[in-house]
Amino acid sequence: MDKQTLSFQAEVKQILHLVTHSLYSNKEIFLRELVSNASDACDKLRFEALDNAELLEDAPELQVRVWYDEVAKTITIRDNGIGMTAQEAVSHLGTIAKSGTRDFMASLEGDKKKDANLIGQFGVGFYSGFIVAERMTVETRRAGAFAADGVRWSSEGTGDFEVETINRPERGTDVILHLREGEEEFLSSWKLKSIISKYSDHISLPVLMAKQTWDEEKKAQVTTDEWEPVNKAAALWARAKSEITDAQYQAFYKQISYDQEAPLAYTHNRVEGRTEYTQLLYVPAKAPFDLWNRDKRGGVKLYVKRVFIMDDAEALMPVYLRFVKGVIDSADLPLNVSRELLQESRDVKAIREGSTKKVLGMLEDVAENQVDKYAAFWEQFGAVLKEGIGEDHQNQERLAKLLRFASTTADSGVSFADYLGRMKEGQEAIYYITADTLAGAKSSPQLEIFRKKGIEVLLLTDRVDEWMLQHLYEFDGKPLQSVAKGGVELGALQDEAEKKQAEETSAAFKPMLEKLQAALKDRAKDVRTTTRLVDSPACIVVDEGDMSSHLARLLKQSGQAAPKGMPILEVNPAHGLLKRLEITPEASFDDLAQIIFDQALLAEGGQLEDPAAYVRRVNRLLTV
Repeated sequence: MDKQTLSFQAEVKQILHLVTHSLYSNKEIFLRELVSNASDACDKLRFEALDNAELLEDAPELQVRVWYDEVAKTITIRDNGIGMTAQEAVSHLGTIAKSGTRDFMASLEGDKKKDANLIGQFGVGFYSGFIVAERMTVETRRAGAFAADGVRWSSEGTGDFEVETINRPERGTDVILHLREGEEEFLSSWKLKSIISKYSDHISLPVLMAKQTWDEEKKAQVTTDEWEPVNKAAALWARAKSEITDAQYQAFYKQISYDQEAPLAYTHNRVEGRTEYTQLLYVPAKAPFDLWNRDKRGGVKLYVKRVFIMDDAEALMPVYLRFVKGVIDSADLPLNVSRELLQESRDVKAIREGSTKKVLGMLEDVAENQVDKYAAFWEQFGAVLKEGIGEDHQNQERLAKLLRFASTTADSGVSFADYLGRMKEGQEAIYYITADTLAGAKSSPQLEIFRKKGIEVLLLTDRVDEWMLQHLYEFDGKPLQSVAKGGVELGALQDEAEKKQAEETSAAFKPMLEKLQAALKDRAKDVRTTTRLVDSPACIVVDEGDMSSHLARLLKQSGQAAPKGMPILEVNPAHGLLKRLEITPEASFDDLAQIIFDQALLAEGGQLEDPAAYVRRVNRLLTV
């Protein structure tokens, strides 16, 4: 065939400009795409050779080779795969978005199609070479063809390409990139090896590069005629679990996570059906320093047919499981055309849901059978797992069973199931209190009646707890009730005599309540007697539907405006300080009323708006 100049099919100049300047966010992607294409070509030959072994000629070992020439400023990617005829070169390389891989897959039937491990989908990966190359040359010969049937295709990516017949003894394809000015960084053995290791480390074929050694006389690295593999050509997750030792699982975890400690737990599964994928997921033993950065991903690496796509596949794992590390390898996923973004689809949703359930199942197993190990996990990641209560309603019940708390019975490790098992006869609710610290929660005056009656109260001190409680209302049919909201309703736990005495006390103390309400009209919504106090004179509570004081403080600390509202002051008429009110002179009554309110506010972790005024009032009373 005489040399011809032909035009691309489509508005190629604009499309190639888009590929070169806009489609890919990272220049080094070109090598991933071209190595993937080379791997595809070898796989195509392997399948065709099942019916015609002569296609393998005298080179049955399939491989990909990569080398560079500093003088010519070229990078070459060679495969000894299926190759192309002249017509195929024109058809596949001269038409943007025509994928030879897609055509080949369409031609496969039955088990062959199921086993095909081909990567290309869009027919644009080849053109990514123009990101770094001012000219691309392809020299190829179809397996089984004569040497004289070789083809050379070349283009500068401006709208035209040239095709001519050449003599090519070798089967397969060479893709030669003539680098543009400023792209010399890729003329480096270290650079090319690092890119191949990053993206193509686990493809099934060996990727070879010429070995380099130190020449003492030249005082430089020189390239030898020896070739060495630069990829592992094996994926641990693709092997059967029975073939992998625990030490190998742990070594792989350290490799992908850069963590020197062994993982706390891992799960390895192959899922088959409409959506086929393999998952190898790990829970680390220690939390990373940026755990609370919800925008930071990087835990789960996504591969498609063993080719690395991205290491921040957030669509495959919910945010509250961002600490999970590992690999998900899918047979097929809807990537965008540059294969750098994952598009939402039914398959993506199925993988996300399946992976979430596997991680929760792994945690459930640890929680049930390795209590100490789960306690270590909870200390590191418990607060993050609580985010799932509000974000993952589908798994909320499973997550609630995994929650652990401190309580008035134990400083840690209390589950809802533990709490229910210790509930008093007649107890109708799960009681809790939120606070900034465990010490602050333990010393809260709102707990006094519960301690007196031996009723356990959960002590919630994580910043996420208040948000979580807006989504978790009950567990196993028992409502969650704050001891700092509303009145004390202990139901059957409070006998009739106690109720009657409370009513009588409230009636007798009514005149004093009215005086207190008048003195505190700008600070308290209401003043009332309570049965929840035993040793303290007063406490601050809010109405059942109002925002808790603790949540209001958290919002203020984060710079957000909390809804304006006033709390309720509950007083203990039996306390000496309240008895003193009855004999306090009118001139000092207001000071003492304000002090009682301020002390109640301090006791529940609040801050005084005017500490100096509090000090002056105390001083005045001390000097009377």
